[in-house]
Amino acid sequence: MSNTRNYNEELKDTADHKYGYSFDFDVMHPFMLKSFIPFFKQGNFLELGSYKGHFTKRILPYFKDITCVEASDQAIAVAKKEFGDKVVFVNSLFENASLPVKYDNIILTHVLEHIDNPVQLLRRINDEWLSDNGRFFLVCPNANAPSRQIAVKMGLISSNSAVTPAESEHGHRITYTLDTLERDARLGGLKVVHRSGIFFKALANFQWDKLLNTDIISPEYLEGCFQLGQQYPDLCSSIFLMCEKGK
Repeated sequence: MSNTRNYNEELKDTADHKYGYSFDFDVMHPFMLKSFIPFFKQGNFLELGSYKGHFTKRILPYFKDITCVEASDQAIAVAKKEFGDKVVFVNSLFENASLPVKYDNIILTHVLEHIDNPVQLLRRINDEWLSDNGRFFLVCPNANAPSRQIAVKMGLISSNSAVTPAESEHGHRITYTLDTLERDARLGGLKVVHRSGIFFKALANFQWDKLLNTDIISPEYLEGCFQLGQQYPDLCSSIFLMCEKGK
């Protein structure tokens, strides 16, 4: 991350793009958690880039010792009002964060694409923060999601992996595919143990938000999209790597 960036500004909605959609919070977060649970280790938990605590709230039933590192002081202020002393918050850039212990579970969800030097961060996670038997859960938006490929065919995006102007305003630096995400994880020293996708997605987030306000989409349909995503990870909304500490 660069010290010249304004992380409070990057969290704000723009004229044509929200930082977070109902689809993210109400659909993707539950299915991310469902994907993580089989791999959770007993012990403590570190969330890197916790925003206002939307995902933190879903972690609370599973861990008593939770630490969150977040660059935006405004986002932390919102989260602290909800969680109080149940969660330890560290307001810091990742490269400046000083954490007192190692962690058995670390998550980085929809954050790495915002980082100026992603490999440097991944190396710090592997070398300094992940315990010897810990697990690291890495999720990023997928360049090859059908919704994105359709946007390319429509002429709205120049290529699957392009960073759009709206994404750039929110601090995006890269749009990952499974192969480039795994490349950076390995360059960061991590051992990739499991790779998958989360939720087959052919519609844009704003389209999903409209549908979720109707009775067109059932819980069974959402579960079907999640299961189909396990079969076709490269056609998912997000891509997921579960990593362990590398040598």
